[in-house]
Amino acid sequence: MECYFDNAATTAVRPEVLEEMLPYFTESFGNPSSVYKIAQKNKNAIENAREQVAKAINAGVNEIYFTGSGSEADNWAIKGIAESYASKGKHIITSAIEHHAVLHTCEYLETKGYEVTYLPVDEDGLVSLEDLKKAIRKDTILISIMFANNEIGTIEPIAEIGKIARENDVLFHTDAVQAVGHINIDVKEMNIDLLSMSGHKFNGPKGVGALYVRKGIKLNPFIHGGAQERRKRAGTENVPAIVGMGKAIELAVNELESEVPRLTSLRDKLINGILEKIPYSRLNGHKTNRLPGNANISFEYIEGEGILLLLDYKGILASSGSACTSGSLDPSHVLLAIGLPHEKAHGSVRFSMGHFNTEEQVDYILKELPPIIERLRMMSPLYEEVLKSKGE
Repeated sequence: MECYFDNAATTAVRPEVLEEMLPYFTESFGNPSSVYKIAQKNKNAIENAREQVAKAINAGVNEIYFTGSGSEADNWAIKGIAESYASKGKHIITSAIEHHAVLHTCEYLETKGYEVTYLPVDEDGLVSLEDLKKAIRKDTILISIMFANNEIGTIEPIAEIGKIARENDVLFHTDAVQAVGHINIDVKEMNIDLLSMSGHKFNGPKGVGALYVRKGIKLNPFIHGGAQERRKRAGTENVPAIVGMGKAIELAVNELESEVPRLTSLRDKLINGILEKIPYSRLNGHKTNRLPGNANISFEYIEGEGILLLLDYKGILASSGSACTSGSLDPSHVLLAIGLPHEKAHGSVRFSMGHFNTEEQVDYILKELPPIIERLRMMSPLYEEVLKSKGE
């Protein structure tokens, strides 16, 4: 059995989405900026997708700008606001557990004379609202806090953060790449000024994202050279991908009422089963205030990379809470930020579920994972010391 449990990394394109995209690769291939019918059909398709994305987060159609990815949307939001509002101030607030698309952008701005405050989080990964209030200064121009964490799944108090930002006349951006299509989002109700999303996180295609920018906000163009995206992002539009993203977000939001409880049930069954069957394991992130499909578990005395390799042999595809799989020996900055020591952070695995996952697959993981953990621990000198101390 093959079990794909890495939906936080990317998702499979749904058949309905692919079907919607296909005509725009072949017969309807025109450049949307041209004047003839085939081009205007494509322009209309883009605007239809814009409406679908706007409706999904309760935004205005003209507040949605298509991008090439969620990372691009993050970069544009933060750099664009920094440039557009530099005369007001050069102070930005973010959190210690943001995606690197936000952290590295903030670090870049620090080299350009901006000051950045990195808020700590508690053991569940939550930002303190009191810390946020204390961090706001007269020259603060932007607060950027992610909607839900990509590693541990914790959902931040976005509506409260938005309220604080609005009361202090500070713009609020949220990286909602992991949240859009998975939980309810209302940018108006939550006082969100800018929001980033990515199509391939909710069963749409890769290579397309979007940035919501509340009407009235000044945002410098990200790419110069053409009139596309209301002169804010030049470049011929990726019509098939934009169409696919629109269809995917429509499907995802329409199914939230049934998918959220289904995935939450699968998530809790997996978490509870692992914690019951495997000693010296712990859940990372908030127990209940987390994404429906996210289960991040640390296993003491072993490393996540070894677990992943043996899981892959059994047809179970997941990801590590450690960055070692990307060529770094450093553990995840998120796991360190919530207080995990290096050795525990290195032994973390993230199982992320989505549209195509089933209870049968969860049962399969609960059957195959315990012997894998036991096998690796039997090769661990650290675990051997634990057994000796217990007289086993």
